[in-house]
Amino acid sequence: MEEKTGLEGYYSIVNNKKMRFGYTTGSCATGAAKAAASMLFTGKEQKYVSFMTPKGILLHLEILHITRGDGWVSCAIKKDAGDDPDATNGIEIFAKVEKIKKKGIFIEGGIGVGRVTKKGLEQPLGNAAINKVPRAMIQRELETICNDVDYEGGILVTVSVPKGEEIATKTFNPRLGIEGGISILGTSGIVEPMSEAALIKSIEVEMRQKVENGAKYLLITPGNYGAAYMKEHLSLPFEENIKCSNYVGETLDMAVSMGVEGILFISHIGKFVKVAAGIMNTHSRCADARAEILSANALRAGISLESARKILNTITTDEALEIIQSEGLLNPVMKELTNRILFYLNHRAYNRMLLGAVLYSNEFGYLGETENVKELTDLLNHQYQKGRKE
Repeated sequence: MEEKTGLEGYYSIVNNKKMRFGYTTGSCATGAAKAAASMLFTGKEQKYVSFMTPKGILLHLEILHITRGDGWVSCAIKKDAGDDPDATNGIEIFAKVEKIKKKGIFIEGGIGVGRVTKKGLEQPLGNAAINKVPRAMIQRELETICNDVDYEGGILVTVSVPKGEEIATKTFNPRLGIEGGISILGTSGIVEPMSEAALIKSIEVEMRQKVENGAKYLLITPGNYGAAYMKEHLSLPFEENIKCSNYVGETLDMAVSMGVEGILFISHIGKFVKVAAGIMNTHSRCADARAEILSANALRAGISLESARKILNTITTDEALEIIQSEGLLNPVMKELTNRILFYLNHRAYNRMLLGAVLYSNEFGYLGETENVKELTDLLNHQYQKGRKE
């Protein structure tokens, strides 16, 4: 009898079909690392490993390809993306855990895990493309094991994906400046299949729920990173945020139809730079003119033609911003950019509501904001405080 993974009963309804959940590459790496560490310290072989995901779902995954050496254990977890179309579905993700003299838990990428070669991505230049949530998941599980066995030495975790380099050619990694393999990703640990129509519907449901409960002003971010930035850096009721994913235009359309009086967007510049050209679906498969938009706005702000051409050859927004900053034009360019963003937001919403946007990047932090942000911030905070009292 096949063991249960913990995802039984979890599914999305997409186009009237049940689409089962899966788990991320980050969860695979976490499971493999936890299993390898447990076997290293206990000496006992395991068939399955269990751990809690950030989503709050307890996974129970089969352990594959166990090998041992002097002071190390390696094993793998096979990725199951559920019914989500995913280039990494079915790949095996390995983790080798070994004892080292240097104290601490160190997480590295081996064969088939991409390496960051361009600035502006979540991990620093030269790092393995293992994002911060999977790193934190691995760290937490291994710290628990080390504490349980009173181990005070060091641990090196090496995550590898034997077919990673081949699979990476089917992803955006080469274009992003991640070379040599795939990224180890995931913010919730779980893959939730969802059609575009279903995603937009879920945004509408959340917006309508807030409006029907008295909200006149909405706080919107494209995703988890915007919410995290808001929580750390802005005096806003971040728990009230709605995630619009890539659907800026549809979000504005729905807000107009609901009679919303104002929206404040908090976004990474990599997403919202596209809005400065009237691009209202920010997914890279629809349009990716980030370099062109930044170059055009930099020219409007007075940058040299030579630097504008350099911007056109950049891969990430942070790389482009570095060129702009080197000419002392970061603030003027952000002013041009936020003016265009506000123009297109207002245009899509027929000037029927108060709109604003705050832009940030991983490397530069706060970058700029449109007009009305202060007013919208005050209105949102007042609305939140009023709601709490009621």
